[in-house]
Parts: sequence; structure tokens; C-alpha cells
Amino acid sequence: MLIAVIVTALAFDFTNGFHDTANSMATSIATGALAPRVAVVVAGFLNLAGAFLSTTVARTISNGIVNDSKVTLTMVFAGLIGAILWNVLTWLAGLPSSSSHALFGGLIGAVWVGAGAEAVHLQEVVEKIVIPAVVSPVLACVAALLATYLAYVITRRSPSGHVSRGFRIGQVGSASLVALAHGTNDAQKTMGVITLTLISADVLSQGSGPPWWVTLSAGVAISLGTYAGGWRIIRTMGKGLTDIETPQGFTAETTAATVILASSHLGFPLSTTQVCAGGILGAGLGRKLAEVRWGIAGRIAVSWILTLPAAAAVGGLSAWLAGHGDIGLSLVAAAALAAVGGMYAISRRSPVHADNVNQLPTQEQKQEQADRTTT
Repeated sequence: MLIAVIVTALAFDFTNGFHDTANSMATSIATGALAPRVAVVVAGFLNLAGAFLSTTVARTISNGIVNDSKVTLTMVFAGLIGAILWNVLTWLAGLPSSSSHALFGGLIGAVWVGAGAEAVHLQEVVEKIVIPAVVSPVLACVAALLATYLAYVITRRSPSGHVSRGFRIGQVGSASLVALAHGTNDAQKTMGVITLTLISADVLSQGSGPPWWVTLSAGVAISLGTYAGGWRIIRTMGKGLTDIETPQGFTAETTAATVILASSHLGFPLSTTQVCAGGILGAGLGRKLAEVRWGIAGRIAVSWILTLPAAAAVGGLSAWLAGHGDIGLSLVAAAALAAVGGMYAISRRSPVHADNVNQLPTQEQKQEQADRTTT
């Protein structure tokens, strides 16, 4: 069971990688600063490097939001199932929801059902998850708006070709910084889950940090997931939310990296997806005459609101079923595999890949995709 939970945690880490590739590389791909396949290679490598920079967020998860003395392997497994299913569902819909909140929701729901409400540290959840979730995208949006406005004011007398070329070069650095920051923040979440698992199995003592092999395996898993692409969400972030030019891409990425790295230093496991989406929205608002597609922004916001409770519901249901012994565990695992396989099969009917990621779907394709997602 211990091995099964660790493997499931790494599977979640893989989905986190391809779900969140858009955070660091969507705007660079949209503006042409980086070729799509080059972008995912760079992001994957820097996600791996970022995993070794800090363990503060990992300690918050393994020793903060739940009472680790009451957590069992079955609860951790059930929570991971809830997070994985929500990640794959929102990837299918092309929605940049929060992998972090899916993980937190799944764990909270599973522990709540399995050990009772007192095993969940609600004050820690509010302080370190809910409040940062509200503040961080707004902060990134406002900062990116101001930075974008200043970027266009400062460069308004310069030749447009020189400006575009300069910011395109700058985007290579800013996108790389976001990828590094993403590895620093998000890979640690899986490290925290595996550490919590080892504590629950009495392999580690309470309050322990992640061993080196946990750091390495989590970094490798998220970097492999990043390399897989997550093209559907890259399209939404890069082309769907607003029209992005190179100055906007640079300011959005730089703002997001600053917020994420500051949060990692303070131990807040915030959603890199929400920060990056807020930065892109702010960059769109900061450029005169730029089009912001509020319909898409609204759907993204709804997915953010639903993520925590939806993952918690699936995690809680999975914990209840898994609590009925080997039959329940087998049923949860089989249902999860079937659901993931089914959603992947549906995605193959309208594939998004490196060659068409910068092409927005037609209205007919959008309606067809909406019908399939509803089904």
C-alpha cells in the first residue's frame, strides 16, 4: 500500500506537470519567443532544477493542513485520486484550474471523511490556502497591468521591430524564471504528500522533511509531465484569454515569477496557475485596445471556485469506498483508471498539439468540444 500511494503521488505530479506547463510557457509560445517543443523541454529541465531549491512548502503540506498523526495511507491515496481526476477533467476542457487546490481539496476531503473534521486544521487551510488563493491572482493582475502600461509608455518612441525583438529575447529569460519558480513551488507539494505518507507509515518521524530521494523523484515526475506538453491549456492561456504581444508576455511572466518565488520563500503553497492567469489578464488590461475575452475568464474563475470542493468531494467518496477494505480500494483504483482512460480517448477526437497550439478552434469545434465535455 505504501508503494501504491507513492506511485499514485508521482502520477499526480505528472498530471501537475502537463496541466501547468502553460503557466510558464504559454505566452512565450503565443508570441513566438520560443518554439513549442523547445519551450516544453526548457520548462521540464527548469522544473526539475527548481525542485531542489527549497522544501518550505513541502513541510507546510506534510505538517500543516492536516493532523499527520491521524492520516492513513488509504486517506492519502483517496485524496490523490480526487486531485488526479479533477486535473485530467479540466485539462480535457482546456481550463487552467489549480492543480494545487485539487491536491489540497482531495486530501482535505479524504481526511475529513476518514478521520473526522478535527483532523483538518481549518485555520491553516484558511491562512495558507484560501487567503493566498484570493490575494495572489489579484496582486499579479494589478502588478502586470502597471508593468505592461509602463513598458509601452517607456518604449513608445522606439521602433516597434526593435521593441518586439528585445522583449522576445527577454521572454526567454522570464519564461525560464517562471518554470524554475513552478518547480520550486509545485514539485514541493508532491514532496509534502509523499513525506506525509512516509510519516503515516511510521517510516519517518513526525515533523520530518522530505528525504533526498523524494525530492528527486518528485522533480523528475513533474518535469516529465511538463515535457508532455498540456497543449490544450497552453492554447487557452496563450491565445484564448487575451491577445498577447511580446511586452505583455514579458511583464506577465516576470510578475508571476516574482509572486511565486516570494510565496515559496514564505512557505505559502499558492496556485501557480492562478498567479500566471492573473498576470496574463493584467497584461491584457495594461495594453490599450487589447481584447480581453471575459467569457473565457469567467469560465476559468468558475473552475477555480469549484476546484477545492469538487476534489474534496471525490477524495471523500474515494476515502469512504477505500475504507471498506481491499474490494473498496480496488473499486476506487479501477474507477479512476477507467475515468482517466475515457477522458484521454475523448481528447483524441480533437487533438491539440505543438503544431496547432496557436490556432484558436472554430465556433463549430468549440460547440463540439463543449458537448463532449458536458457528456
